[in-house]
Amino acid sequence: MQQPTPRSTPHPHPLRRVPVQQRSAARLARILDACAELLEETGYEDLSTRAVAHRAEVPIGSVYRFFPNKRAIAAALARRNLDAYAARITARLTTPEAPLVWRHVMDVVVDEYLAMKRTVPGFGLVEFTVPAPRESRQANYEVADRLLGLLAARLGLDAADERLRTAFLVGVETADALLQLAFRTDPAGDPAIVAETKELLRAYLARYLDGAAPDG
Repeated sequence: MQQPTPRSTPHPHPLRRVPVQQRSAARLARILDACAELLEETGYEDLSTRAVAHRAEVPIGSVYRFFPNKRAIAAALARRNLDAYAARITARLTTPEAPLVWRHVMDVVVDEYLAMKRTVPGFGLVEFTVPAPRESRQANYEVADRLLGLLAARLGLDAADERLRTAFLVGVETADALLQLAFRTDPAGDPAIVAETKELLRAYLARYLDGAAPDG
């Protein structure tokens, strides 16, 4: 009997308080934007709540109203990145000309990650999780479950299928490792490694998705 894939462990919400007014939401967005910019410039180790407040042009008390420390700011940025990633994929797949072919859908999943890696400030250091030892990271569980939930209805898949959950997790972990290699080889992402990553994902996922999802 197949053991179920471990569920992602939800992290505590990084916000001390959720903004309810537009002004507070705008201030929170400025804080996260400032965090992203500073990560791009100085890295995570030199990040500080005081520097974030200065860059965002808000009082330091405003930062502490939302966050207890810099790690919580980075965690909120990671959560925003994952929401933005899901939104970008959804936008690509809801255009009138978007074919519901699973191989094309997986290309979109990779391409939107690459686009964020190349253009979103701070994404290289804080993608979907704060910097931490690999063994303590749960981000890929969260990304895999989010992608399966996002794509299941469009591809006619059962999001509760444990074999599919495992397959998506393995696909995300594999793509993550290979795309990190692509960006170590080339600051823009080595196109040969990116192409091989897509081929590998297609070959691996075909055993689960061929016949279970539309294909051309």
